[in-house]
Amino acid sequence: MSSIRPWREIMRRQSRQIMVGNVPVGGGAPITVQTMTNTPTEDVGATIDQIRRCEDAGADIIRVSCPTPEATEHFDKITKAANVPIVADIHFHYKRALEAADKGAACLRINPGNIGSSERVAEVVRAAKANGCAIRIGVNAGSLEKDLLEKYGEPCPDALVESALDHIKLLQDHDFHDYKVAVKASDVFLAVAAYHALAETVDCPLHLGITEAGGLIGGTVKSSIGIGSLLWAGIGDTIRVSLSAEPEQEVKVGFEILKALGLRTRGVRVVSCPSCSRQGFDVIRTVEALEKRLEHIKTPMSLSVLGCVVNGPGEARETDIGLTGGGAGKHMVYLSGVTDHHVQSDDMLDHIVRLVEEKAAAIEAGEATAFDPHAVEAAE
Repeated sequence: MSSIRPWREIMRRQSRQIMVGNVPVGGGAPITVQTMTNTPTEDVGATIDQIRRCEDAGADIIRVSCPTPEATEHFDKITKAANVPIVADIHFHYKRALEAADKGAACLRINPGNIGSSERVAEVVRAAKANGCAIRIGVNAGSLEKDLLEKYGEPCPDALVESALDHIKLLQDHDFHDYKVAVKASDVFLAVAAYHALAETVDCPLHLGITEAGGLIGGTVKSSIGIGSLLWAGIGDTIRVSLSAEPEQEVKVGFEILKALGLRTRGVRVVSCPSCSRQGFDVIRTVEALEKRLEHIKTPMSLSVLGCVVNGPGEARETDIGLTGGGAGKHMVYLSGVTDHHVQSDDMLDHIVRLVEEKAAAIEAGEATAFDPHAVEAAE
C-alpha cells in the first residue's frame, strides 16, 4: 500500500525502547495511548473503577496521582487490580516516589530537579532500578524553573528543551536510562516547536501532549492539531490527550487521532456525511445511535453512513459495511465495498448493528478479515 500511495507513509523517528511494565514504548513499538485518573487516589475503590472504564476504552497505560502519604498507603491495591501498567504521578516529594515504586508502579512521573538534592535523586533512581520502574520526565511550560524563565524571559522552545536536558542529565549521572520525556505546553505552537527541537537532540522515547488543552471539543481540536502534526512528522511514541472531561474520553480521542493517521486501529472507524436536505434518513441521529451501540466492538473495521447517493457509493466501496440513503425509506447496504441488499428505515439501526457484530465476530474467529480496498487494488 505504501508503494502505491506514498502520501500515506509516515516515517517514524527512531528512538530507543523502554518498558513501562509489560508495555514497550519507543523503538518502533505501537504508539500507546495514556490517560490519568481524576478520582482521589485515597479512594481505592473509585480509582479502580475508573481504571476499569479506561481499560475498556482501550488505555494502554494509566497514570495515577500520588500527592500524599495517604495516596500511596494502599497504592499496591491499585497496581495489583489494574490490567495495564500504572504510572505514579509525583511532584516534589521524593518519598512518594519511593513508596509508589515499592508498591508496584511501572513508571514514575517526576522531574528530578524538583526532587531536591542529588542524594534524593539517587534514592529515587535506586528504587526505580530495584523495582523495574521507568521514569517519565515531564517538563511543562506552566512550571518552568525560575532560572530558565529569567534566562529566556518567557516559556519558549529552547527553555523547554533545556529544562528537559537538565533533568535527563540528573538521571544519566546516576546511570539511569529507562526514561521518556515530555515537553508540554497549552500553546500548540510552543509545544510542537519544543518537541521538534527535542526530537533532534535526544534518542529517548517521547511522550506527546498538549497540556491543559481545554474541554471536550476545544481540547480535542487543539490536541488533534498538536499531537496529530507531530505524529504525522514521525515524532512521538506515546500520547496523552489532556481534556477537562472524563479520562475515558481522553482515551477515545487519542485512538481517533491514531486511527485518522493510520497508526493504530481499534474498534469501528465511522465514515459519515454532515447531512443535508438530500438525506434519505436522519444521518446525525443515526450516527450518534450507531456510535453508542457499537462502543463494545474492539475489532478494527470500518462503517460508512451517508445520507444519499452522491458520495455514498464511493465511500461504501472503501468500507467493510456501508449504508447509503435512498427514497421512500429504502436504503442500500454494501458489504466489503459491493452493493448487497436494501434495508427499510424501521429496521436500519438493528440491521447495521447486527452486520457489524457478525463481521467483527468473523474477524476475531479468523473466518474473515477487515476489508482493505487498497489491498484489493494491489492484488489486481
